[in-house]
Amino acid sequence: MDHMVLAPFRAVYRGLVWLANSPKTLILSYLMLIAVCSVLYHGFEDNASYGDAVWWAVVTASTVGYGDISPETWQGRLMAAVLISVMVLVVVPLITAHFASKLIVDHDAFQHEEQEELKHNLRRVRQLLEELAEREGISARDTSGPAGAPGDR
Repeated sequence: MDHMVLAPFRAVYRGLVWLANSPKTLILSYLMLIAVCSVLYHGFEDNASYGDAVWWAVVTASTVGYGDISPETWQGRLMAAVLISVMVLVVVPLITAHFASKLIVDHDAFQHEEQEELKHNLRRVRQLLEELAEREGISARDTSGPAGAPGDR
């Protein structure tokens, strides 16, 4: 039952990750949000031209809010609240996360293949140490740490 309840949240999360990892998609989503809100604003507010509606959407989405154009209807005000919330809680953090992830890239980090090779080499070293310990008659307890370690007494 928990899986069914969480499924929509996982889908939204995957969608947000997809948006954040694709700058083109993120910019396209922003432009679509502006266009949709402009059309809706133009429809809700009788005295607004389409140019004013686009201006309102851009100013509202940027959270600058000059106040030169503002919604009069409850539908326009509700849409403004949604637009501001989406920008502040979703779009701006996604843009920030995308650029931050590009700036924080560790060029010295191991690639997957290198990590697998290291793990393989460590397994081989462990195997060789165990074989050497068997030949020398050393117990596994004696090879667990450096000399003088708490477990050697």
